[in-house]
Amino acid sequence: MKVDVRNWDNEVVEELELPNAVFAQPPKQHVVWEVIKAYLAGLRRGTHATKTRAMVSGGGKKPWRQKGTGRARVGSTRSPLWRHGGTAHGPQPRSYVAKVNVKAKKTALRSALSDRLAEGRLLVLDSLEVDSHRTKEFMARLAKLNLAGDKVLLVDSYENLNLLLAARNRRELAVADAVHLHVYDVMKHRHVVLSKRAALTLAEVLSA
Repeated sequence: MKVDVRNWDNEVVEELELPNAVFAQPPKQHVVWEVIKAYLAGLRRGTHATKTRAMVSGGGKKPWRQKGTGRARVGSTRSPLWRHGGTAHGPQPRSYVAKVNVKAKKTALRSALSDRLAEGRLLVLDSLEVDSHRTKEFMARLAKLNLAGDKVLLVDSYENLNLLLAARNRRELAVADAVHLHVYDVMKHRHVVLSKRAALTLAEVLSA
């Protein structure tokens, strides 16, 4: 498939041939959901913990004798039934990491990129290089592309330092490296802007 390549002035400068196997895939919503769910689960620290009756301080002495008081038998004041007692079946430290194979990750990313392109929310620029790191000047460039104010993901390379510096002060903007692009980043933003080299890199990586 052919995609228009534009410059910062929103002018079409050339056409780029991209593989249908990457940018024209049918939607795979369930795979996208599974990959994003696993990604968000992996971000959880899993350090939550509650004290069981064995961990709570005190409770070593039997409150009263076993028989003869007319009251229920009790062995410790730190039973979960008592105030200041331990917690029964409470959360304990654990890992939330879910395993997802590489094939599923690539399928999800192909589906997300194809969806953005089909909706007209994926833009390819000849270059994302900018002369200045100033955010104000960069926002003026986005305004020419009719993207100012929208949630935009800019995909190029982490070596593009000016782009990173210009976009980092805006909450609606994010910068990603083409090699490390994740489907969560694509789905989180309304528009995706790829540099020409990023588009070619994604086409090569996701075709394999």
